[in-house]
Amino acid sequence: MESQPPSSGVLPKIELHVHLEGTIRAHTLLAIARRNDLPLPADTVQGLAELYEFRDFGHFLQVWRLTTNCLRTAEDFRQVVVDYAAEAASHGAVYIEGIFSPAERIMTGVSWDALFHGYCDGAQQAEEDYGVAIRLTPELYWGIDPEFAVEGARRAIAFRDRGVVGLGIGGEEGKCPPELYATAFAVARDGGLGSVPHAGEGAGPESVRATLESLGANRIRHGIRAVEDPSLVSELADRGVVLDVCPTSNLRTQVVASLDQHPLPALIDAGVGCSVSTDDPAMFGTDLGREYDLLPRMGVEPRLVYQAAASGVLCDDATRRRITEIGEQTAWPAPAGS
Repeated sequence: MESQPPSSGVLPKIELHVHLEGTIRAHTLLAIARRNDLPLPADTVQGLAELYEFRDFGHFLQVWRLTTNCLRTAEDFRQVVVDYAAEAASHGAVYIEGIFSPAERIMTGVSWDALFHGYCDGAQQAEEDYGVAIRLTPELYWGIDPEFAVEGARRAIAFRDRGVVGLGIGGEEGKCPPELYATAFAVARDGGLGSVPHAGEGAGPESVRATLESLGANRIRHGIRAVEDPSLVSELADRGVVLDVCPTSNLRTQVVASLDQHPLPALIDAGVGCSVSTDDPAMFGTDLGREYDLLPRMGVEPRLVYQAAASGVLCDDATRRRITEIGEQTAWPAPAGS
């Protein structure tokens, strides 16, 4: 099934920054843990949902480890994608670039094939069942062995024909220089994959510049602290580099103190293309609909967010044209004050 416009009354949405492991709701985690005969701190959906409630970043990491450690088989990875596609489609998603983190799973004994085939099978089923085009961007983390990073890039390239479109890197910004991973990203680029690193969230604009220069970033995940350097903002606008912004995530992690102080409107006003995403919706207590509901409060037009996202996707030309046409055919709400 091709990407289809959402039902009447729901605006179409493109999501470019969502960690699939961070989409796992309590009911899915419970089902996966039971299937793999793994203990959890709670044995009911309600109990797990209470555990998910965000407290601070340390607690977020505990829930992340608890969740991801339950993922063991290709069936687990497939289910994660399909379940999130169902949720996102209900909020109008027509295209998603989902992030997954292979390193930790490989290090605990999961095979590369089980991991990649599971996620790719899930993406295929999601499109068939829900009409959401899903592409995948495996992600490294700052501090990983550079040789493992190169291996990860090569494994990702091998699944290009199954929907893998990019390579990312995230985690603790500033832990090591991006140059350490220049070879891995060059391998990915030579293999036809885009570069989508995290930067400009925990660290400042210098991290954005470093990933642009060392990793050849096509897009930047987060990137909001670029606003601290006007010359960088101008460069991003001139180069058409899209920032994948996650407002609720930024509030939860206290990168931004309040919605009124969020730099998204200033970046858009300066000509920088910005998409809007959930980051880790199950863990941050949000969803794609809620993120778009924040836009009017910030004085941001959903139309501009959709157009920026459509310009930044890493997919094939035919898919890009379909999602662009959906945006062009949508009756977007008029800008405030018009």
